Amino acid sequence: MQNLSGQLITVFGGGGFLGRYVVQRLLARGARVRIAQRDPRQAVFLKPLGGLGQTQFVAADVRDARSVARAATGSDAVINLVGSFADMAAVQAVGAGQVAAAAKAAGAKALVHVSAIGADPASASAYGRSKGDGEAAVRAAFADAAILRPSIVFGREDKFINRFAGMIRALPAVPVIAPKAKFQPVYVGDVADAVVAALDAPGQTLELGGPQQFTMLELQQWIAKATGRNRLFIEVPDAVSGFLASGFGWAPGAPITKDQWLMLQQDNVVSTANGLAALGIAPTALADVADGWLVQYRRHGRFAAMAR
Repeated sequence: MQNLSGQLITVFGGGGFLGRYVVQRLLARGARVRIAQRDPRQAVFLKPLGGLGQTQFVAADVRDARSVARAATGSDAVINLVGSFADMAAVQAVGAGQVAAAAKAAGAKALVHVSAIGADPASASAYGRSKGDGEAAVRAAFADAAILRPSIVFGREDKFINRFAGMIRALPAVPVIAPKAKFQPVYVGDVADAVVAALDAPGQTLELGGPQQFTMLELQQWIAKATGRNRLFIEVPDAVSGFLASGFGWAPGAPITKDQWLMLQQDNVVSTANGLAALGIAPTALADVADGWLVQYRRHGRFAAMAR
């Protein structure tokens, strides 16, 4: 285990889904952690995880260069976990560059930037373009930054596996958009370990994936089985889902936006070597941890026999 005792590490987005796991690991290694996000009150639940004075909280918006610079001041290392499906260019491209510039100006020895598989300035989706532009901005400002590109990240608090589990619980027949799109879901705890390990991996760009690949249809079938739900899955043709996304994706509550549909036209899997192995991390399978929280989607919770 790395000894980060006494080092001040600023984590932008430290109170988010991935952030809480990263912060926990940094605190366990003795680091002083400064959690920077727009509303620090949303991260106060992390304070008991550290010792007296080990955790700091600061308001910062990656779109505001001055607040970012204030948050990074005095940091030994900086970690950027901030992502968004809204205002993507400002948050994931411009904002990423501002975090990197602030880390360099503060004299930080290391910067870890979390991007995503599919990051590409030429991507058809705005999300992929903003992630690609963000990586370029990070490299321009902090050449030795470590960049991590995870596939879909799963865990107890995720908004991906939980979303489908909720839909499968509610619907007797489940429409499946982009049924053949491939994913390589990666456990949030493994990604958090990778983020901390990457503090010692300057200049690398690593893709992170779990031990299994699923198509969209296979993943939803797996969730149904894990939650004891016998469901009919209806594969929606791309022509139909594309029409719905283009015509109605802008509406509140739409099942899919046009940009999300474009993202699903590309597989979300590791294209070369799995970066987890390069960092010495054994990937965790979905089946190894999901039962601990998917139980809530069973008909009678943990007290029920599995449905047939």
